[in-house]
Amino acid sequence: MPGTIYLIPTTLGGEMWEQVIPSEVAITARKLTHFIVEDVRTARRFLSKLKMDNPINDLQFGILNEHTTHREAEFLFQPIDEGFDIGVMSEAGVPALADPGSTVVAIAHKRGLKVVPLTGPSSIVLAVMASGLNGQNFAFVGYVPVKSPEREQRIRQLELRSREEMQTQFFIETPYRNNQLLAALLATLQPNTLLSIACDLTLPTETVITRNVNQWKKQMPDLNKRPSIFGIQG
Repeated sequence: MPGTIYLIPTTLGGEMWEQVIPSEVAITARKLTHFIVEDVRTARRFLSKLKMDNPINDLQFGILNEHTTHREAEFLFQPIDEGFDIGVMSEAGVPALADPGSTVVAIAHKRGLKVVPLTGPSSIVLAVMASGLNGQNFAFVGYVPVKSPEREQRIRQLELRSREEMQTQFFIETPYRNNQLLAALLATLQPNTLLSIACDLTLPTETVITRNVNQWKKQMPDLNKRPSIFGIQG
């Protein structure tokens, strides 16, 4: 009988796992011996904190990242075929949401396998919750272009969509480019467009602030190297 795919959430940063991961999730993860992860070192570090039932060195890891081909992802299912359950883990937060783990989940459904999502922190969901923007109709669109004028064109497109469809648009940037993106947003968006910035979610330095563009221009934060999610609503 084939095993089960468990989607195991991890922390979003250096906080203690007990603060954001339910104990039932830890109980499930401790029993597993096979995992699909983005980075083995990060996964080992997190699992060590959970105090696994089996020695860390005895655990088996398959690697899944943005470079993994579909054929390589299929090979990761060998333990499932042998009857083992597999835990899928993201580098941070919940797997398969803005994460390569979705590839494994898609293959699992094609093969008729059971997929069990476990509760944990999602920076996207937390940003929507705390933004005060439209949580009934929103979209997460990933990254915006890095270079001009494509970046400004995309920002205007998202602002127009948010205004015409009343749909909040959420997106991210590589943390060391956050300040450049913020500058582009403030230079491109309409003065009354609402901009929400959620930084360092679940960490002691967490901040979530929503203001219009004019208000942000009076007090620009330093977001350099701070994991952030941006949301706009025209």
